[in-house]
Amino acid sequence: MATDPIHQFQITKLIPIEVGGLDFSFTNASAFMVATVASAGAFLFLTTSRRGLVPGRLQSISEMAYEFIASMLRDAAGSQGMRFFPLVFSLFMFVLVGNLLGMFPYFFTITSHIIVTFALAMLVIGTVIVYGFWKHGLGFLKLFMPEGVPAVLVPLVVAIEVVSFLSRPISLSVRLFANMLAGHITLKVFAGFVTSLGALGVAGAAGAVLPLAMTVALTGLEFLVAFLQAYVFAVLTCMYLNDALHPGH
Repeated sequence: MATDPIHQFQITKLIPIEVGGLDFSFTNASAFMVATVASAGAFLFLTTSRRGLVPGRLQSISEMAYEFIASMLRDAAGSQGMRFFPLVFSLFMFVLVGNLLGMFPYFFTITSHIIVTFALAMLVIGTVIVYGFWKHGLGFLKLFMPEGVPAVLVPLVVAIEVVSFLSRPISLSVRLFANMLAGHITLKVFAGFVTSLGALGVAGAAGAVLPLAMTVALTGLEFLVAFLQAYVFAVLTCMYLNDALHPGH
């Protein structure tokens, strides 16, 4: 268990629940999703409950996160995009806090499971489709036929646009899942080298210096990736929501 890089992703049942032959058990993944929401909510509440004209460090972090997402949404979808701010901000905080919690030893990384990232991606695409048809009706279908395309190329362009649109939830979910999974496996492998070599005596301990240095470097890199993946997920969400607001562009 100490050196198995895959064990950290294993789903375990904490509270078995079965209804009508369906498994609704409360698992370690469920527990850490609850912990992610609770941690993000508690941080935002505690840092903004006593707002001051001169913000402290923690209040500044909350305000920076707010302005960061608001600016990103305005740049990608215009002022109309601010109606989706609660959705984008919630997704960003959920992914970011979930990634960061996964960096603690013996914690579970919820974003390393594709079912979680795919559910988030489907929430985004579902919002785009529902809002697009509600706001524009059949005009939303202009998204699949750009203006100025020659008539002879319309079938080919429409087919390409449809396939591109349908692939969005796959690419959005796989990008986040694959980066977190690969990063944590690599980190665990190098940490396992340190443990294994350290048990071989003085010579082994000397040889463990290099994998130890790599483990420290990879840990720092994983913290950077944790933020970058949350940012990429949020910015792509903003771009997709822009299609719901302006399907003809």
